[in-house]
Amino acid sequence: MGTNTIIGVIPIDRVRAAAERARPHVLRSPLIPVEGAQLKLECLQPTGSFKVRGFFSAALALPPDRLRRGLITVSAGNAAQACAFVAHKLGVPCRVFTFDTAPKTKIEGVKRWGATPIPMPREELLQWMAAEGWSDEPESFIHPFADIEVMAGHGGLGLELLEDVPDVARVIVPVGGGGLVSGVASALKGSRKGIEVIGVQSDGYALWTRALEADGPVSITPDTIADGTTAPFDARMLPLMKEVVDRWLTVPEPRLRAAIPELADELAEVVTRRLTKLEGIERTQTMVAFQQFSAHDLEAMFGLGLEDKPV
Repeated sequence: MGTNTIIGVIPIDRVRAAAERARPHVLRSPLIPVEGAQLKLECLQPTGSFKVRGFFSAALALPPDRLRRGLITVSAGNAAQACAFVAHKLGVPCRVFTFDTAPKTKIEGVKRWGATPIPMPREELLQWMAAEGWSDEPESFIHPFADIEVMAGHGGLGLELLEDVPDVARVIVPVGGGGLVSGVASALKGSRKGIEVIGVQSDGYALWTRALEADGPVSITPDTIADGTTAPFDARMLPLMKEVVDRWLTVPEPRLRAAIPELADELAEVVTRRLTKLEGIERTQTMVAFQQFSAHDLEAMFGLGLEDKPV
């Protein structure tokens, strides 16, 4: 896919086909009630994030000869782990280019699945991406977010939401590069009109709200613990963000940091109630589609002590 290709809303049939390819390999994540909403626990996926959905979809869409060459991607950590896991399960080699600031837990996850991480300084890696450096590599490249099959695979999450809560009115989705929200919105809007999709970012990396205001690229230095949302601007995604996201919510970084232990405590209470009571959850009209932080992230953050980190 060339860098000048404009990506449009994904047809619902393509979303369904992608979701079906990935379905045998991913978890149908549960919904739990949290403060009047429902949280879809994508952190329970094999690598701790939704990314495995898109990478299974994209890898299994490759011709067999290209798949045998192996997989390569670029990532701050979540897509890297997903690519490594998918390659491991499909029995092919994998390398991932990643920021040299990627969390240690995510790099260890890449190695755990037998892939080779290639750390690079952020600016150097962004230049490699802009020059499509993967073109000179032997493996088949899967873009971490600006890939139709990756986004379509993520759309499986939206299809599950509709099956679990047919009358859902609003879905809130954290946004980094835009692959998740594009897939989820394509699934929702392609299935039923009137569902509002809200994109969420930290004010420590409010890329899309600023890019939409400028109607083009902006330069931002990430200053957020949500490292999985710090993808670089990709011009192909700008028209898509205008089309699939109905409105944006920017969360102050201090509030984001404070919310993580609060959320962990509330989730622990919910899980305890579910295990002891084993009854159905109340379904509400407002839903949160994805929890950005994996179990590895939470462990690392709590180990560091969030209250001691500068905000």
